[in-house]
Amino acid sequence: MTTVHVAASEPGAQFLAPNQIVPLLIGATVDEVERELVLQTLARCDGNRTRASRVLGLSVRTLRNKIKLYAASGIEVPAYQD
Repeated sequence: MTTVHVAASEPGAQFLAPNQIVPLLIGATVDEVERELVLQTLARCDGNRTRASRVLGLSVRTLRNKIKLYAASGIEVPAYQD
């Protein structure tokens, strides 16, 4: 069985097997899964958009655009913390 590493570059990340991840995703849309992944990655990166964009494999501009969409929808986005 393959093990999936969540937020591999972050300390304290959890290891989950695919059979543990898939049930969490069933019933969710791709947009919902993507949004949750972006928000959780931002939180683990202490709101650092540059670091989060690297972890996610997105450009900073794309991440910024997603954050603007989430904020406009009333979704709380993790703020940068020193």
